[in-house]
Amino acid sequence: MKVYRTLEELGGFKNAVVTIGSFDGVHTGHQKIIERLRELAREVEGESILITFHPHPRFVVNKDGGGVKLISTLEEKIELLEKYGIDHLVVVPFTKEFASQTPAEYVENFLIKKFNPKRIVIGYDHRFGAKRAGDIELLKSYSEAHGFEVEEITKQEVENIAVSSTKVRIALGEGRIMDATELLNHYFSLSGKVASGQKIGREIGFPTANIDVDNRHKLIPTEGIYAVYVHHNELRYDGMLYLGRRPTIEGRSEFVIEVNIFDFDKEIYGDDIRVDFVRRIRDDEKFPGLEALKDQLIKDKANALAVLGENTQTEEAPVEEKSYPKVAVVILNFNGRNFLKDNLPYVLESTYPNTEIIVADNASIDGSSVFVQNTYHERVKLIQMKENYGFAGGYNEALKKVRADYFVLLNSDVEPEKGWIEPVIELMERDKTVGACQPKIKDYNNRESFEYAGACGGYMDKWGYPFCRGRIFDKLEQDKGQYDESKEVFWATGAAMFVRAELFKDLGGFDADFFAHMEEIDFCWRLKRAGYKVMVKPKSVVYHVGGGTLNADSPSKTFLNFRNSLVVLLKNEPKQKLRWLIPLRLILDGFAGVRFLMQGKFKHIRAIVKAHWDFFGDYGYHKKKRRDEYDAIQKASIGSFDGKGVYGKSIVWQYFAKGKKGFSELE
Repeated sequence: MKVYRTLEELGGFKNAVVTIGSFDGVHTGHQKIIERLRELAREVEGESILITFHPHPRFVVNKDGGGVKLISTLEEKIELLEKYGIDHLVVVPFTKEFASQTPAEYVENFLIKKFNPKRIVIGYDHRFGAKRAGDIELLKSYSEAHGFEVEEITKQEVENIAVSSTKVRIALGEGRIMDATELLNHYFSLSGKVASGQKIGREIGFPTANIDVDNRHKLIPTEGIYAVYVHHNELRYDGMLYLGRRPTIEGRSEFVIEVNIFDFDKEIYGDDIRVDFVRRIRDDEKFPGLEALKDQLIKDKANALAVLGENTQTEEAPVEEKSYPKVAVVILNFNGRNFLKDNLPYVLESTYPNTEIIVADNASIDGSSVFVQNTYHERVKLIQMKENYGFAGGYNEALKKVRADYFVLLNSDVEPEKGWIEPVIELMERDKTVGACQPKIKDYNNRESFEYAGACGGYMDKWGYPFCRGRIFDKLEQDKGQYDESKEVFWATGAAMFVRAELFKDLGGFDADFFAHMEEIDFCWRLKRAGYKVMVKPKSVVYHVGGGTLNADSPSKTFLNFRNSLVVLLKNEPKQKLRWLIPLRLILDGFAGVRFLMQGKFKHIRAIVKAHWDFFGDYGYHKKKRRDEYDAIQKASIGSFDGKGVYGKSIVWQYFAKGKKGFSELE
């Protein structure tokens, strides 16, 4: 979205489709207008243009704005509008001279001369010009002569209540945060700089950041305690916010905005911060003293954590179709005609409204491409590759040809449930620090069990061995809902991985040299090193055949497993740790070879030896990739790896020596 803050910046527009308004709060009614704006722009192959005003017209026409408070400041409005895929945002400096234009002058000298519109989309109550005398009928009177059409959006309803900025303001003023969220279809936010305070909260174990909201017209909800999300330096934290005059503290009556950020100990004075209001917990109260206040704050924090935890699981605010980002479900296929026949119908039943289904064929010879073309040519896009690039390289090649906000990398042997996309995208839209996410993976043939390839989220132990919630080595757990909470993990399965498209490309995609197996762990490790989260969203469920694309008992998979696991460590672990970890892993690989010997699996022993030769033969090559990937990680970085998803003990010892077969049993 290109932003213009003066009319002098404007250039020519192709088939301009225009809407005009203050768009305070960017609520669901506004979003309906924006969606129609984009639809019309696509129809005429033109550009979508949203025109808004700063300052708000009320503060120019009336000195105090008639007492109105703003739901969103200009910068907050710009950030909100950027989510909806508009081509151009024009912020018109609203002056008394601009306000004094007659409706005819406004149409002729402003709309037509500056934008030469092809279509104009307006809300049902839109007025313009001096004394707000212009209306839709006046616009229509110009339409034929100047070659544009006018469309009016009717009043929108949310549970039979007309949506308006006024109703949002009332809900916020009464502390009805969840009602406001529903009307807005996003959180209400406060932004400002962190100012120094009296540090009384620090004395009682609840340090707070005082927020200086630098806009006297910004709406502040009613006093009390709120469960909030706190955004600082592009990272999101849980917290609780206080609005009030601190009646417990004698001699202090000034109004303050203070936020206690959970599990946070950084000095951030002078930094910009934003809080998203999730729910009001209680009224402001006066307590007998600081100890009584501390006792109450302990309860408040527990309540806030409960609210935010519930919020993560239930996806608190509905995301409407009009604001859904584009999701490309890309199925990489090699000789999987039967899997496509069985599972594509389930993929096509997905209820997410902005989805493109793509089959990327890795030079199959089983008629897969012909089957897709003949059966699904109108509903499935086919990308045909000239050779088999493997799983990792195949996705890299295919995704170069795909344009979307999110990629979903889906195995052909996966059957998704109907509403599997929405929960993950809602989570990732609400937390921009989530780089990748997976659904719950269950066994296609035993539907009460987790499946090997990902189960309910991947972890890594201190020696670099991967395992999952619900699967340790070859031991699969029954799914009894024990891991149904959303969780930050270490890696997401490549069998059904959601990833931000731009981030996938910025980090170089998969390492094509892996061919197949563990490339997703390597990629997720790079994500984590760049400061992004990897999550599992169990509300989304898919069923995986497992071994459908590469047999689990194949010596080829053993080779890839042992070679790629060493390469993953070499590329991602700190250099000092590698000095002892690589030799240790070689010893443990030797024990694995002994197990294969006892099982009579001699081809697998040869595969381990071959993996070691291959790894050391290309040692220098992998070290160069480590350096190149480090540069890409630094460019994409929003923070540093915090260690989440790493199990601080040996999973090998826990499983084989201590008999811990279930994830919940781990110490």
